[in-house]
Amino acid sequence: MASVKVVLRKKKNKEGNFPLVIRITHNRKASFVYTGQYISEQHWDELNQKVKKSHPNSTRLNNYLVKKVAEANNKLIELATENKIVSAKTVQKKIKNQDSPTSFCELSSQYLQNLEQSGKYSTLKSDKSRIDNFKNFLKTDDIYFQDITEMLIKKFQAYLKSKLNNSDRSIVNHLIVLRSLYNLAIREGIVDSKYYPFGKGKINVKIPQSIKIGLNKEELLTLEALELPIHSPIWNARNVWLVSFYFAGMRVSDVLRLKWSDFQDNRLHYSMGKNKKVGTLKIPEKVANILNFYLKDKQSDTDFIFAELKQANLKDLEDVNRKIGTAVKKFNKYMKQISEKAKINKKITMHIARHTFGNISGDKIPIQMLQRLYRHSSVTTTIGYQSNFIYKDTDDALDSVIN
Repeated sequence: MASVKVVLRKKKNKEGNFPLVIRITHNRKASFVYTGQYISEQHWDELNQKVKKSHPNSTRLNNYLVKKVAEANNKLIELATENKIVSAKTVQKKIKNQDSPTSFCELSSQYLQNLEQSGKYSTLKSDKSRIDNFKNFLKTDDIYFQDITEMLIKKFQAYLKSKLNNSDRSIVNHLIVLRSLYNLAIREGIVDSKYYPFGKGKINVKIPQSIKIGLNKEELLTLEALELPIHSPIWNARNVWLVSFYFAGMRVSDVLRLKWSDFQDNRLHYSMGKNKKVGTLKIPEKVANILNFYLKDKQSDTDFIFAELKQANLKDLEDVNRKIGTAVKKFNKYMKQISEKAKINKKITMHIARHTFGNISGDKIPIQMLQRLYRHSSVTTTIGYQSNFIYKDTDDALDSVIN
């Protein structure tokens, strides 16, 4: 059971006085709630936890301290009744702020609210869906973090696989959200780290490898040469795909955000939407040829090149992300039609432009240069990504045995 007492904390202020604090102790760990009152050490009766009569305001201060201890004990009893006491810091937070989260649903609600306020609408949409799936699995109003055990998580994994037919990658994405919320709960003092169900010997969250297949050189040339009605939606979709490829697999969301002002002195200058990394690339002649088709619709230097975001409310990030999502779905539909017309027996989506650049570059470009082109924060990420498209060593090894 947690205990509550008043102590004089030995942290002197500028006037040489010490703070009176409420100390909450649970499982030999202590947290403190400051009362805002400071007194000299000579006026404190440590044995009786009260201000000595020698202090001019001793009666008033002691009455105030009794009230604060009573409030803390009431919160302590409330938490104990609801089985919410997991750390001294939990009691501290509840005393300081009655609305502070203490359960999974309370914390996840605050987490989603923070995403919305930060304008991270894409993450908000996906993480909310994953949190809702966990709540539906629980079939209960709420759960405390110490009750989210390894066994419960394994049952949740089975539920996602058998009931919702989720892929292995989707299941891992659910676990990543759960793990992030659990780590946040530990940092906030909502749950003790001893209950942590993830890590070595417990639930191991490992992103499964996925097969990344891009177009080869011949397929790319076929896609480039395919005759399509100029200014048609399907023609526009191919242009966006090609610009993505020509700029080293630039993400389609960044392609759609391109403005005429981003092109200066025959170079592209832009900031990547995902990690805000800035950089510059020369404008390939093939990109310049595509841009020429869109010049007639240019209203100003700050105008978007492609039409998909021209009607977006740029002050509303949710609206921008929604329009990007709608555009990508439309583009993917057209790219499927293009693959059929070009007789390319591969699934072509907007993201395949990035894989295509990786596939054709293979081991021709130094990995450090690829890191700069891909805008990866770590060269390890680049090595892992590019390893999907380098086959020479394994092919030679196989041939050395077979032949």
